[in-house]
Amino acid sequence: MAPRTLSAAQVAALTAHTVHRVGPSLYVQIRSQGTRSWLFRYSRQGKNNWVGLGSARDVTLGKASEAAERMRVEVRDGVDPLSRKRAARADARTATANIPTFAQCAERTIETHRPGWKNEKHVAQWESTLRMYAAPVMGQLPVDQVGIDHILKVLKPIWSEKPETASRLRGRIEKVLGWAAAMGHRSGENPARWQGGDLSHLLPPLGKIQKIEHHKAVPYAEVPALVAELLKLGSTSARALIFTILTGVRTGTTIGAVWPEIDLDEKLWVIPAERMKVNREHRVPPADAVVELLNAVPRTGRYLFPGQRSGKGLSCGATIRMRQQRQSGSQCRSVRFSCSGVGSPLALYKALQNYSRPTSIGG
Repeated sequence: MAPRTLSAAQVAALTAHTVHRVGPSLYVQIRSQGTRSWLFRYSRQGKNNWVGLGSARDVTLGKASEAAERMRVEVRDGVDPLSRKRAARADARTATANIPTFAQCAERTIETHRPGWKNEKHVAQWESTLRMYAAPVMGQLPVDQVGIDHILKVLKPIWSEKPETASRLRGRIEKVLGWAAAMGHRSGENPARWQGGDLSHLLPPLGKIQKIEHHKAVPYAEVPALVAELLKLGSTSARALIFTILTGVRTGTTIGAVWPEIDLDEKLWVIPAERMKVNREHRVPPADAVVELLNAVPRTGRYLFPGQRSGKGLSCGATIRMRQQRQSGSQCRSVRFSCSGVGSPLALYKALQNYSRPTSIGG
């Protein structure tokens, strides 16, 4: 009489910590911890061999029976299931060894995009945020194994505490994984993608938790008075801010300005494409006040507005702080001027119409 095949209910009723026959060449192993797994048994060259078919928690009896039947056919055809499984594992290890880690992909992504970035500060920000937040969680993980669980582990601790940093970090991780996919190192959905991705369902929108504080704008009617006060200060930072106001350029464009770009005789400032955000050469015809300002600036190096470090321009802060000592009884107050607050072209135009140039702009 042929051995019977057990039903799912009969398999569930088994309790002894041993290997139980379930059907033709199919067994279930019950361990002392209570875990169960399916096994396929076959003989080859007089030796019994066992091949695991997965956990009974994840694989149903029906699926395990189908897998066992397929292997029985393979054994009859001369295939050794165990040798094939070992070969598949070896191939997988070889494939994994050829997959770069997330940290390696981050380095290569940065190197790929470095020529298109305007300054080394941007590169440093990429490197520092990925090293500080992403590397401890998934830096050494093969990039094809990075999933949404890893992304959440990186972002959750800073999502509400440091929303701006978290937003930039998420975008950088997305770019690294996108680079890896383009190079064939991973496939499928980008787990760091926000728009249309799963991440947007697992984290609150930053707009709901981030308080946006815009730079305080200087009313255009007060710009002439501001320029007059800056002239009294006479510092390099003050002159740089005046230059920014009168030319309408970005702060970074001002502090990176060098004398070879300026032709005072022709009244022309040619800003090369690599220093412009739109990556196109920009020409600025300086007003008389700008020419006079520059004529009064000491030429102590390459930069119009040199910083404290030799051979360097001013620091790349978006806001220039200056202290004004204003006598009001016994009180003094500190004033903080935001360059972006005078950046509107229309406001500048109106302000300059009311601007009366002092007799000597050099102060």
